[in-house]
Amino acid sequence: MKQEHRAGAEEGTGISKPRSLQRPCKWSTGQPDYDRILKFQIEELKLEGRYRHFIENERLSGSFPLTRFHQGAANKTVTVWCSNDYLGMGQHPGVRAAMCEAINSVGAGSGGTRNISGTTPYHVALEREIADLHRKESALLFTSAYVANDATLSTLQKVIPDLVIFSDAQNHASMIEGIRRGGGPKQIFRHNDLGDLEARLVDLPQSTPRMIAFESVYSMDGDIAPIAEICDLAERYHAMTYIDEVHAVGLYGDRGGGITERDGLAHRIDILNGTLAKAYGVMGGYIAASRTICDAIRSFAPGFIFTTSIAPGVAAGALASIRHLKTSQNERALQKERALQLKKMLLPVRIPFIDSPSHIVPVMIGDPVLTKQASDHLLARHAIYIQPINFPTVPRGTERLRITPGPCHSEAMLVDLIDALDATWTSLGLPRT
Repeated sequence: MKQEHRAGAEEGTGISKPRSLQRPCKWSTGQPDYDRILKFQIEELKLEGRYRHFIENERLSGSFPLTRFHQGAANKTVTVWCSNDYLGMGQHPGVRAAMCEAINSVGAGSGGTRNISGTTPYHVALEREIADLHRKESALLFTSAYVANDATLSTLQKVIPDLVIFSDAQNHASMIEGIRRGGGPKQIFRHNDLGDLEARLVDLPQSTPRMIAFESVYSMDGDIAPIAEICDLAERYHAMTYIDEVHAVGLYGDRGGGITERDGLAHRIDILNGTLAKAYGVMGGYIAASRTICDAIRSFAPGFIFTTSIAPGVAAGALASIRHLKTSQNERALQKERALQLKKMLLPVRIPFIDSPSHIVPVMIGDPVLTKQASDHLLARHAIYIQPINFPTVPRGTERLRITPGPCHSEAMLVDLIDALDATWTSLGLPRT
């Protein structure tokens, strides 16, 4: 699926100039009417069917994927099929117990930045655990994987003179923003297109520093990068490799080290970005790399230096989650089984979906208004929550419902989901395959 890289463009932010704003909005005094300008922007989103409605839901501890949905005075229990808590680790008893123990031991917050009183034994232990997970010398914690991507990529272009970053066209917004803020030269290669990447690499002098930045699992289509072949090109043209594994860590590999561990390629990656907020069920992000790289980012990245460190309780929960998934195969095996079951069950009812090689199952609709209607219908009529995915998260015309089956979904829930999707497609007259 073609998607333009959105670095530095208004298109990438989803901001467009409304037709009603071709001239500045002013008061009669000639001053800008800021409130009117903002309202026009919001109304434009609503007219296009892209306005984001937040669904207030209360996760029921120990009962994932069930959640209590709040709508006015009415409360009802619904089944969540779009959570990034892929393995239900946010509800795991061991994770919750570790967090409670840490809070009772040291309190709620870290008390400062990592440099000023905000480094606790929990942070140090977690970084060591992450480094071990990816077989790297070191790791560095951030408040989110978004911040980790943004801070690391932007900093690298400032500390490595003339560094050219080769970025996949479907890279996440955090990578795009980090490259944009770095201010250095960049080249965007077609998604997973090795020929286009090599043509761009070979065009530079051999002495030019370069880095290839890409993802392992792309979260909207669920496709997987040709990592080994990209590493081959990186070695041939003396480029560093930077991989975002946020939708793979915890989920793939014997210990949850991601696609790079599963395929025996972690040693060929210079910098790996991961998250603690998806398969590990908590919050935060990180990079794993050599001691020198981590020390450089620690020393020069404003996004690391000037922000309060993650709460000790969060670090303790993430540590427990990683340790559990390093040894337990049950969650990964059952998630894989549920994803395969869902794909097989979608075929007889002719619901269009992308049959990706990963755990992500995108159900395609192709219209923002209809996608929202489908989501609303599933929630109101069937107590099933799947958030609509619209531009700029995906290209216009590829709007979808992104389903993430996991080990906590039962086979009975799968049957209910298929029946609900079938009824929704019939009710709304949505196209089938």
